Amino acid sequence: MSAPLLQIQPAGLAARRALLARRVRLLVAATITYNVVEAVVAITAGAAASSTALIGFGLDSVIEVSSAAAVAWQFAGRDPEAREKVALRIIAVSFFALAAYVTVESVRALAGGGEAGHSTVGLVLAALSLLVMPVLSHAQRRAGRELGSRSAVADSRQTLLCTYLSAVLLVGLGLNSLFGWSWADPLAALVIAAVAVKEGREAWRGDACCATPAPRAAGADACGCGPGCSP
Repeated sequence: MSAPLLQIQPAGLAARRALLARRVRLLVAATITYNVVEAVVAITAGAAASSTALIGFGLDSVIEVSSAAAVAWQFAGRDPEAREKVALRIIAVSFFALAAYVTVESVRALAGGGEAGHSTVGLVLAALSLLVMPVLSHAQRRAGRELGSRSAVADSRQTLLCTYLSAVLLVGLGLNSLFGWSWADPLAALVIAAVAVKEGREAWRGDACCATPAPRAAGADACGCGPGCSP
């Protein structure tokens, strides 16, 4: 009676992994589509309002697309695990590029590099992204962790970082519109840059989940990680 059960289990596991891989691809496609629209709207509105924050937010969306595209490329192959290291490198470089840009533009803004005008479109876009991005990030992180894909988890962190930037943008644009506090946005953005460097280092090392799968413990995911993705 035990032999048939041993034969069924691997097949069920393979089917589950295939389902999760398809889910990751769909989530990545949704992330790319949203970020393309977000980039066009943010850069256009930023140019109209002379807003460095909005333009930076739009360029961040471009980096988000490159990160999501790396994961899409990984899962388009027959053996996604073989492509994972390259995908992680691309995601890490995206984090570093984002941190560098945000730092330079924040310092320039704090040094008096120009004051942005009011942007209703920017405020609406930031608020919408603040609602959409956490949902996409959570869904991809959950699927990636169960699948044991470090690149999918790393990309979900990139999406979560976009949530933080959305909050920074919303606060910055809001304070600038209400009180004329042009320093609020670049100052908060410097904190985001520091977070981006940290996430980039972890993605480069392959620490987005666990570097080496450990024996499954109670409550652990496919990486052998417990709650909070800790080894």
